[in-house]
Amino acid sequence: MKHIAAVILMLLTIVPVLPGQAKETSPNTANPIVVTVRQMETRYSKNLTGAADEMPADKYSYHPTPDQISFGHLVLHIAQSNNGLCAAIAGEPPRELKLSETDPKDTLTKALQDSFAYCESVLAKADDSTLGQPVTLFGGRASTRGGALIFLAANWADHYSEAAMYLRLNNLLPPSAQKAPGK
Repeated sequence: MKHIAAVILMLLTIVPVLPGQAKETSPNTANPIVVTVRQMETRYSKNLTGAADEMPADKYSYHPTPDQISFGHLVLHIAQSNNGLCAAIAGEPPRELKLSETDPKDTLTKALQDSFAYCESVLAKADDSTLGQPVTLFGGRASTRGGALIFLAANWADHYSEAAMYLRLNNLLPPSAQKAPGK
């Protein structure tokens, strides 16, 4: 796991802006890691909330196999992960969601949107000078703020690929595969 985290950290430092992401108005060489994660948050927030919106409410209980989680569980899990990891990055106590995967779609999508808004506010205040500070992640696992940022970005990628798969298995296009309006 340390090797994977090191590779991700290296990629975050050498890839300042990924394709399709909004560029900040001026390069921030003092905080390249946090700036990159902020840019990733913009993209993944759009794609993950878009995927949650795209899936019909009656398909939130869908799961491809008996051993896989439902789409509703995935949406709830992303919101919980965002809240937990961003709380660790902020040095705040974890935010708990008293929701269930069987709650209505609008309740789950609101929780997801709120979790991204929370992460956005946390990332707006973060800077690279605190990346080495210790934090506690899920299950009491010790890490650093930099580690929490890496886990956050990796989770977004992992969860979006899962959401895209669930959509495609239901003959729906994930947001990143849809044509832009007017094209």
